[in-house]
Amino acid sequence: MSATPATTAADPRVRSALVFGGSGQIGAPLLQRLRQGGWRVLAVSRDAQVDDTCVRWLRGDLSRVERLPVAVDAIFSCGPLDHFARWYANSTVTSPRVVAFGSTSLEVKSDSVDPRERSLAARLAEGERVVFAAARRRGAAATVLRPTLVYGAGRDQTLTRIATFARRWHGFVLPAGAIGLRQPVHVDDLAAAALQACDVEAAAGHAYDLPGGETIAYRDMVARVLRALPARPALIEVPAPVFETAVHAARGIGLARGVGDAVVGRLREDLVFDPAPAQRAFGYGPRGFAPTAGMFERG
Repeated sequence: MSATPATTAADPRVRSALVFGGSGQIGAPLLQRLRQGGWRVLAVSRDAQVDDTCVRWLRGDLSRVERLPVAVDAIFSCGPLDHFARWYANSTVTSPRVVAFGSTSLEVKSDSVDPRERSLAARLAEGERVVFAAARRRGAAATVLRPTLVYGAGRDQTLTRIATFARRWHGFVLPAGAIGLRQPVHVDDLAAAALQACDVEAAAGHAYDLPGGETIAYRDMVARVLRALPARPALIEVPAPVFETAVHAARGIGLARGVGDAVVGRLREDLVFDPAPAQRAFGYGPRGFAPTAGMFERG
């Protein structure tokens, strides 16, 4: 069953949006920016949420959601790209503009030694293909945004995980030589990019890497996270063989879930992406990496 779109006939200047993942780490700041911009939003969440004057919540997910609108001015997807692609390819919701988040993991993990990572990269690539193909078929304009290492909302699986571990154990261990370059990107900069890309016609039909505003060695990135925490946990560097042995032991007792050999190997690799195409297309301008303790606490 369909509901009426969020845009009101009384004020045609008010734009409407359908947002998937609105309660997630990128979706929450995106909703705040949509509110500030005067949009009328229908946001989808698995969990019950509280409506406000700008945002009305729909209960469901990309496999099933009721009372979707007939048409909106823009669709934003802040959740898993492969799931969104399947929904969008089969949806009847009309929208001239689609902005969906993917990930630079598409490139980083495509030739990983870990088959699960290769599978993720393949799903991301197929998701992009499906979104662009469906948009062309509908005469819509789609843009895919690929963040690097996301932080800022206390929900990411890398920097927040490091901060949580360091708080609990009063320190964090890294192998010597963990100097691969990284570009952590704040969730609010990603939300800003989504709205910027939505309003730029030239961004349609393209995927853009969205790195953070500073390129920093992995070791130094972790050190900044630890310095941001009130107790200033210690950064402990050990020889690489010792670290790898410790990680294997930690996996055995459930303390290092998701930290596979491929993850450890990448600590020495540069994962650097070019922000220039996004800067030229829609003025992307992310901040440098200056973490605070609150960025690693779930709001």
